[in-house]
Amino acid sequence: MNDDDLARRALLAARALHWRRTRRLTAALLLLWLATTFGTVFFARALSGWSLFGWPLSFYLAAQGAALVYLAILLVYALAMNRIDRRFARQLAEQA
Repeated sequence: MNDDDLARRALLAARALHWRRTRRLTAALLLLWLATTFGTVFFARALSGWSLFGWPLSFYLAAQGAALVYLAILLVYALAMNRIDRRFARQLAEQA
């Protein structure tokens, strides 16, 4: 094997690791999104007996809480992807 083959294999390994981390992060955040969406609807009747600031808790979670969770998911995704991309770029720079 020559140096080009080794460099190509290292690049492919780094790229595969990058996409594996990206898919894992995306899957985890999609599961959180699904749990938030499903949970507010599925448990709405059970939560309607409790109130928060005069509103039923189910209304608060559906109207405000779920939206805040969605924003948190976006923030976590952006920060984590920046970190994953920087790590990938660092690996590419080390190989060059």
